[in-house]
Amino acid sequence: MKSFKKLLTSKSKTHVPESSFKFGGMASLKTLDVVPSPEEDSQKLKKAFIGLGTDEDVIIEILGHRDANQRKKIRETYHQLHNETLIDGLNKEVSGDFGKAVILWTYDPCERDARLANEALKSKKKGVKHLEIIVEMSCASSPQHLVGVRKAYCDLFNSSLEEDILVSVPMPLRKILVGLVTSYRYDKEMVDKDVARLEANRIHESIKIKELAHDDVVYILSTRNFYQLRATFECYKEKHGSPIDEDIMKSGKGDLESLLKMVVLCIDSPEKHFAQVIGTSIIGLGTDEDSLTRAIISRAEIDMMKVKSEYLNMYKSGLDDAVIGDTSGDYRKFLVTLLGGKI
Repeated sequence: MKSFKKLLTSKSKTHVPESSFKFGGMASLKTLDVVPSPEEDSQKLKKAFIGLGTDEDVIIEILGHRDANQRKKIRETYHQLHNETLIDGLNKEVSGDFGKAVILWTYDPCERDARLANEALKSKKKGVKHLEIIVEMSCASSPQHLVGVRKAYCDLFNSSLEEDILVSVPMPLRKILVGLVTSYRYDKEMVDKDVARLEANRIHESIKIKELAHDDVVYILSTRNFYQLRATFECYKEKHGSPIDEDIMKSGKGDLESLLKMVVLCIDSPEKHFAQVIGTSIIGLGTDEDSLTRAIISRAEIDMMKVKSEYLNMYKSGLDDAVIGDTSGDYRKFLVTLLGGKI
C-alpha cells in the first residue's frame, strides 16, 4: 500500500420578455439581464405570501430566475426587512412537492446538500439509492463545494458528516463513503498517463479477486483528480476490453457493486448519472419526486443542458417533455422553469 501510494386565490402574473433572459454555460437556469434589487424581490415575495391564498406564480417567477448568489442576497434582505427567514416564510406558505422543491432551491447549495445528506443518513431505507446524494456531492461537484457541505453539516447537526456515515452506514460502504467525503481533490486538469495505466491495472486486480473495497481502490477513487480518474477509466477499457463499471457489476450484484458503479459514473460522466436518476424517477409505476427534484435542482446551475442531451440519447425523448408528462400543478411549473422551459 505505501509503495503503491507513491505513484465532488388569485394570481397576479409577472410576464418577463424572453429576450430578458440569459443562460450561463451549460446551465438550464435562465436569469435576467437586468435583475431587480434584493429589496424589490423580497417585498414582492412577502406580498405573495399575504392576503387570500399564496401567489405561487410570483414565487416561481422570482426564485426560478435567480442564481445562487442572487438567492443569497434575497435571503439576507428578506430576513432584514421582515424579521423572519425566507425559508420560514416559504414553509408557512407552500407545501407538497412544490414546497419541498422551492425550499431546497432557496437554500444555499452547500446547506441544501448537507440537509439532504443528513436526511439520507437518518433514513431507514436499505440499499444504496438513498446514498446517491453523498456520492453526488463527493464525485460530481467541485472540491470547494464538498468542503462547504462538510462545514454546513457540522454547523447544522453538531456532528461531522464522517461521524454520521460511520454510525449509519455498514461496512464496506462506510469505508468508501468516508474516503470520498474526506477528499480534497486537485481541481485543475493534470493527468499522468503512467499512473493512469498502473492504477487501472490495480483496480482490475481488485475486481478480479472480488476485493472491491481494497485500500488501494479507495485510495485511487477518493484522492485522484477527476481528469486523472477519467484517464484511468479510459486506460482500463483499452487494456481490459470493457468499461470499469461493467466489470464491477459482473463481479457481484450487491450494494458495494452498486455504490462503486455510481461512484465511477459520477466521476466519469455526471450528466449521464443525473440523466439516469431522472429517467429512473419518472419511468415505471409512480414518480420518485424526491430524486427528480434533487437532480434538477442540483444541476440547473451547472450542466443541465448536458443532462438533457444525455437523457435524449438514453431514453429517446426530451427531458422537458418527460417532466411535463409526469408532474402537475405548481411543482411542474417550477421544475420546467428551472429547466429553462415554459408551460
